[in-house]
Amino acid sequence: MKAKNKYKKTLTACYLGFITQAIAANFAPLLFLTFHQSYGIPFGKIALISTAFYFTQLVVDVFCAKYVDRIGYRVSAVASEITSAAGLIGLAILPEILPDPFVGIIISTIVYAIGSGLIEVLGSPIVEACPFDNKDAVMSLLHSFYCWGSVGVILFSTIFFTVFGLEHWRWLCCIWAIVPMYNIYNFAVCPIEKLVEDGNSMSISGLLKTPVFLLGIILMVCAGASEMSMAQWASAFVESALGLTKTVGDLLGPCMFAVTMGLSRVIYGKYGEKIDLSGYMLGSGALCLACYLFAALSHNPAISLAGCIFCGFSVGIMWPGSISILSRKLPVGGTAMFALLAMAGDLGGAAGPAFVGFVTDLQNESLKAGMLAGGVFPTIMIISILIIRSKSEIREESK
Repeated sequence: MKAKNKYKKTLTACYLGFITQAIAANFAPLLFLTFHQSYGIPFGKIALISTAFYFTQLVVDVFCAKYVDRIGYRVSAVASEITSAAGLIGLAILPEILPDPFVGIIISTIVYAIGSGLIEVLGSPIVEACPFDNKDAVMSLLHSFYCWGSVGVILFSTIFFTVFGLEHWRWLCCIWAIVPMYNIYNFAVCPIEKLVEDGNSMSISGLLKTPVFLLGIILMVCAGASEMSMAQWASAFVESALGLTKTVGDLLGPCMFAVTMGLSRVIYGKYGEKIDLSGYMLGSGALCLACYLFAALSHNPAISLAGCIFCGFSVGIMWPGSISILSRKLPVGGTAMFALLAMAGDLGGAAGPAFVGFVTDLQNESLKAGMLAGGVFPTIMIISILIIRSKSEIREESK
């Protein structure tokens, strides 16, 4: 109980860090049409905003693997909140003062993506280093705050635009920046422990020579791809393939997807100590595959919609669960392990939606065909978990 109370501020800082990451990832896409109409930016260039965001996160992941241990968790975490706030405020200011508004948007995106990438890497090892009894459950609950942040960004922004008008979006940028600005203080004063003592963590080359780590990389790629393939295409799928309106598509697509994903993580966070993690992930992988199949193959719109929504529940445990499994298997993996796992997840998050889009184009713009192809990612995840479980059973029998 004393440990829990002592590290309560640490958890709060990490929770708000993940909410900040959700703001960074989800706010600007709500303004894509506004950017097009207000500044005359072509849609082809607007698509580069998301590319810049995720590419920056990948670069930060690589940077963290090599240098965060030298810089320190506290300095890096505070920097993540400063850059997140600066990027959001920059989004409100730079497009207005620079000759090319698009350049201002890209600069702001890169700045807050640096903060998003840092907290994505740092949040998990900071919590893992805290002396909690059931770290798998705590990790799952931590990652649920990204989901609730996503839901909050969509709902609060929609309410703000409805009440005050879309033309005041710059004020909302500054309002969202209050979250990371407040969290600077939390990370500056909260207790932060070392995950591994100096000099005892595995090197990047050592990790890459470890078979179970390579399986973990596959798990994270599939986790990112399974999640983002549905999340990124859910609104378009619900609107085009199921014939629902844009507003309904947004609320029943990405918003409900985030809600069910958050519920999955909260449930494991509450009851995780009574649940076998790899078994739970195996079941989640099977449910995810079923959701993709229902979405792709069902001729009943309600069933296809249910497949989209409950896919969020199925992918909820994949990212934090993969991290927890590797933390158990490689307790001296260190910051490099968490950074490389985050990079793998981001790669999957970028490649998955692109693969679904590629297949959709090949099949005469059939999103149902694209969704069917997306089922390959949970399938690979199921196989990888089975391999990890079989290796664990072999070790137990040999003892």
